Amino acid sequence: MMKYKGYIGHVEYDDEAKIFHGEVVGLKDIITFQGSSVEELEHAFKDSVEDYLAWCKKRKEKPEKTFSGTFNLRIPPDLHARLALQAKSMGVSLNAFIAQTLSQVIHL
Repeated sequence: MMKYKGYIGHVEYDDEAKIFHGEVVGLKDIITFQGSSVEELEHAFKDSVEDYLAWCKKRKEKPEKTFSGTFNLRIPPDLHARLALQAKSMGVSLNAFIAQTLSQVIHL
């Protein structure tokens, strides 16, 4: 994972082409970058973000930001109810309970 100006890049390595390629995640717009070394990849990532910001400015559009912290989750009603009851029994909001539980799963 790479970070620059609030944007997050996900990188993969193509063994056949011997090149790293990446994409900024969490946007509707597509921002990609590539490089044959870590230094080249980092430079390409930053350049791609800067190009995106300049493109938005030229079009007088507000650039998208990645991961606002809000997302919709569709779950079965009975699971929703059980989660809400568990949160209430712990004296926390449903949002706080789910955030805490998810943080434990990914070891934050």
